[in-house]
Amino acid sequence: MVMEWWWTGVLCHPGWVVSTVVLGLVVRMQRKGSWNPRACPVDLTGKTAIVTGANTGIGKFIALDLARRKARVILACRSQERGQAALEEIRRKSHNSNVHLQLVDTSSLHSVRDFAHRINKEEKRLDILVNNAGASGLPKAMTSEGLELSFATNHLGPFLLTNLLLDLLKHSAPARIVNVSSANHWRGVVDFSHFHGENLTYRLDSVYNHTKLHNILCTSELARRLQGTGVTANSLHPGVVMTEVMRHYNWLIRALFNIVGFFFMKSSEEGAVSSIYCAVSEDLEGVTGKYFDSDCSLVLPAPLARDPVLARKDWEVCERLTGLSGGKDQ
Repeated sequence: MVMEWWWTGVLCHPGWVVSTVVLGLVVRMQRKGSWNPRACPVDLTGKTAIVTGANTGIGKFIALDLARRKARVILACRSQERGQAALEEIRRKSHNSNVHLQLVDTSSLHSVRDFAHRINKEEKRLDILVNNAGASGLPKAMTSEGLELSFATNHLGPFLLTNLLLDLLKHSAPARIVNVSSANHWRGVVDFSHFHGENLTYRLDSVYNHTKLHNILCTSELARRLQGTGVTANSLHPGVVMTEVMRHYNWLIRALFNIVGFFFMKSSEEGAVSSIYCAVSEDLEGVTGKYFDSDCSLVLPAPLARDPVLARKDWEVCERLTGLSGGKDQ
């Protein structure tokens, strides 16, 4: 992989550090976004948005933008302490007091069900759902519900959450579902035994890559199922961003990631742009089942991600694993 190639080069040829710094500075000076959220006049007064993983990184900047547009914003966070800190910061910077914190752990289907129950009970509408929460480099582990930890956190939890909130989204139509995936999905494969922690190789971001492929497949199938409801669903690549997504890696990998990231990677604020674009841009009214890159351009995902038969099968497997297929949560 590219990152491994770069690390090997640095270790074997220290002179590469200088050339990397020079090249990185050039990249930083030339980097420009294709869409500017500040230039988008969309006002969200009277609308409600949920952003998962909103206490830090990309998620916090997405929530901040939506709050500045006067939306009622619900920060869906795992940590009370960090979520409260983000809540206070977003309220202060946006001058919007209609920002609220609700706790949810996407790795736990039980937590997701509790969260969705509270939202359906307390909220009258839901116009925007941004499934942003996710993590790379999680340890090899199984959840108490028998699911592989990375797949539960990055895919099955958000999948269940979206389905449990669909009625509220339909009631509020036109509404948008935004799923944060990654260009790493190109290196992912589909093996349904992965959901149970089988046949997986825990090597850097390999498991993460698989989960991001599932994100796009199920977004595509969701869009097909939502045709005619006024609810759209799209996925995106936020870019290579300096966030806490790699906080589970060892210190050496994180240090090298931070060094190269300073020069070549986007900030969290820049990384939030494609999500904000999918959530509010007037250009995407009625657009659904698509995949956008970090420059907010419509692009084709990997061939596997474009297979409608595989997408439908993936959806059915995820329904069964999350307890949706038997009408349990419907």
